[in-house]
Amino acid sequence: MTKQIRLAAYLVGSGMHVASWRHPLAQPDASISINALIEQAKIAEQGKFDFVFAADSLAVNHTSHPQILNRFDPVVQITALATATTHIGIGATSSTTYGEPYILARQFASVDHISGGRVGWNLVTTADATGETAQNFSRDKHWEHDHRYDRAEEFIDVVKGLWDSWEDDAFIYNKETGTFYDKKKVHEVGYQGTHFTVKGPLNIARSQQAQPVIIQAGSSIPGQRLAARTAEVVFTSWDTMERAQQHYTQLKSQLATYGREHDDLVVLHAIAPIIGRTAEEAHAKYEELQQLVDPYESLKFVSGYMGNVDFTQYDLNTPAREVVFPHVNSIQSNFNEMKAIMDKEDLKVGDLYQRFFKPARKDHFIGTPTQIADEMERWVMAEATDGFMIQFPLMPRDLQDFVTYVVPILQARGLLRKEYEGTTLREHLGLKKPQNQFVTLTVGGKSYD
Repeated sequence: MTKQIRLAAYLVGSGMHVASWRHPLAQPDASISINALIEQAKIAEQGKFDFVFAADSLAVNHTSHPQILNRFDPVVQITALATATTHIGIGATSSTTYGEPYILARQFASVDHISGGRVGWNLVTTADATGETAQNFSRDKHWEHDHRYDRAEEFIDVVKGLWDSWEDDAFIYNKETGTFYDKKKVHEVGYQGTHFTVKGPLNIARSQQAQPVIIQAGSSIPGQRLAARTAEVVFTSWDTMERAQQHYTQLKSQLATYGREHDDLVVLHAIAPIIGRTAEEAHAKYEELQQLVDPYESLKFVSGYMGNVDFTQYDLNTPAREVVFPHVNSIQSNFNEMKAIMDKEDLKVGDLYQRFFKPARKDHFIGTPTQIADEMERWVMAEATDGFMIQFPLMPRDLQDFVTYVVPILQARGLLRKEYEGTTLREHLGLKKPQNQFVTLTVGGKSYD
């Protein structure tokens, strides 16, 4: 059987391109318009995507992407999307650094029930180079990278324990006997760790897919360790296929350490395709977006990704390798890769947005539908990824073009489903339904915890 390409659509209002909101086709307030976001989710569902995804940030400043400045809480957003769609999965970000396990477990379990088992939780430790998020949560400073991951390790164990509070058949609802639930089939977590003490049980049953799908994006050493142990979907974004292949192999090879198999983890590489009837038309669409970019506004966006440095203080012709960086307490894998490129290539400060955040970067995802499909197939067959987190530059135009022109090609090649065969996000992604950790599994007369 031909390997299936997994697809997710990143919902960020008018699009991922920093100037998307200025485009004549854009709805500038799309990030705060539930009707616009529902339309995008429905287009993705028409294209048989595995899921749509809502990111988050807990602080904004003048370096923030325009669509981040004004947007919904992602858990509230996916609740609305759950009631407006029927099959497509819906993922949302929530922080382990600025949240509590019990509240998060209850929120995501609730939406998982509302959606019929279609939810994923994107676990983040929150990248915050400026420390402004901490100031929104009565803290003096943003915790250091490794400390955040130590907390995340405990956080996810508590959450998964809470999701297992009730066995699948715990609620009996027997009107004749007056038995609402079986007391033997409810479990307290009783967690006591360095960061958390949580009694449990959670006050909501396991969902149709047992637990929401766990999504992560960390590529640092602690991030990879956490992902190999607990993640079921991992987002990546590498500059070349070769680097993506290295990470893919490195991450998948760590699964066995935790008793997991190759297909227990789905890797999705970020791309930003622009499609035209001809390659020239596709590139013209890209240039049209680029003409809307204010160079210093785009540098603010770069600053937010590269750590606590203000690129706007430099002349656009300053060699990028001359930029001085203070201590970085943000997304280390992104920073390390981008800094290595700045040191190696002859870039000017004014080149940075186009080099790092333009649709396609150094790959080949601007072109005709066949060119896009060819490149997607090439990446998956080379085991650089299992699929794609698609960050469409201009929404909903580029999403609709992809569904109209690229999806039929992938379907004709047997690389993408023509209809949803399951109802849950786990079924879409080919992931197992987790065994309840408090239940002893009996197979062939033998018991397994």
